[in-house]
Amino acid sequence: MASRYLYSKNLTTKDTKKQYISSTIYPKIKPSDNDFYIISEASDRLDILASKYFGDKALWWVIAVANNLNDASFFINPGTQLRIPGSISTVLNDLEKINK
Repeated sequence: MASRYLYSKNLTTKDTKKQYISSTIYPKIKPSDNDFYIISEASDRLDILASKYFGDKALWWVIAVANNLNDASFFINPGTQLRIPGSISTVLNDLEKINK
């Protein structure tokens, strides 16, 4: 499973010794000829679509990033056109490169 927290690091402040988790930087997902588009239906959610198209519900963030869905909700309004990236391996490689 490719967790969106895979590259998050546990950090500690020097002065107060408080622990926190660093942010993960997501890659820009440029449109490609391998992408395809769908029109969402009433029952669609990002995690369900990720499971259907990528075989892993934890990759919901890929669809969110590709479509600039920044409202932190799994739910999608019915009738919304969504771009589904066709090359998930490219997205995951880019994620790894920028978060090393």
